[in-house]
Amino acid sequence: MKKLVFKSLALIFISYIFTLSGLFSLEANAQNTPAFDQLKLTFEDGKIFHADFSHTYEDSFTGETQHSDGVIWIGKGQYKIEGSDQVMVVDGDISRVYDRNKNRMIISDYVEEEDDFAPSRMLQGVDDSYSVSETPLDGGRTEIVLHSDDPFSIFETVTIQLTSEGHPEEIKALDQAENVLLTNFSNGTFKEPTEGLFDLDIPAGTELIDLRYNSQ
Repeated sequence: MKKLVFKSLALIFISYIFTLSGLFSLEANAQNTPAFDQLKLTFEDGKIFHADFSHTYEDSFTGETQHSDGVIWIGKGQYKIEGSDQVMVVDGDISRVYDRNKNRMIISDYVEEEDDFAPSRMLQGVDDSYSVSETPLDGGRTEIVLHSDDPFSIFETVTIQLTSEGHPEEIKALDQAENVLLTNFSNGTFKEPTEGLFDLDIPAGTELIDLRYNSQ
């Protein structure tokens, strides 16, 4: 993932937060958190979360703010992100990124160990280091908070707000460097998967760069 520009890397954060929600073990969640349990089960059942999103990254050191928006589809182990300039599809084994401006697609092996935001990295020690709680909000909404005091966990706190239907509407994360990642969703819904949803159709004449053959 280090081959991608920051914009793509920031977008990847969104899918991994959902992967964290989907994979967080029931054993780790000993508290009474029915909304969080249902969110996990929804992903386990193979449903696809589809929404428009707006994502902001605030750098605590420089004060710089970066913004991205687009459409996202998230399933168990795979996701698709479509912005104004790029489309990215990851299926757990292969990453494909199509750049509309350059009419170029980059294909590479997806290696979790090289990705700072990979589920395996986020889930290290999750049973021991993360606490989970949820609080009802106005209008039937729910706030879920995942917190870790482990200095080796990537995120110190992740707050997920769900609509009354159980659809994510906001994710706010604070990492160990006190950077803030905020994602808002609109028109979000869970759908049944459809054939070809995670395909990536590209125009004829697109330049293909396959980095899989260059890996050692």
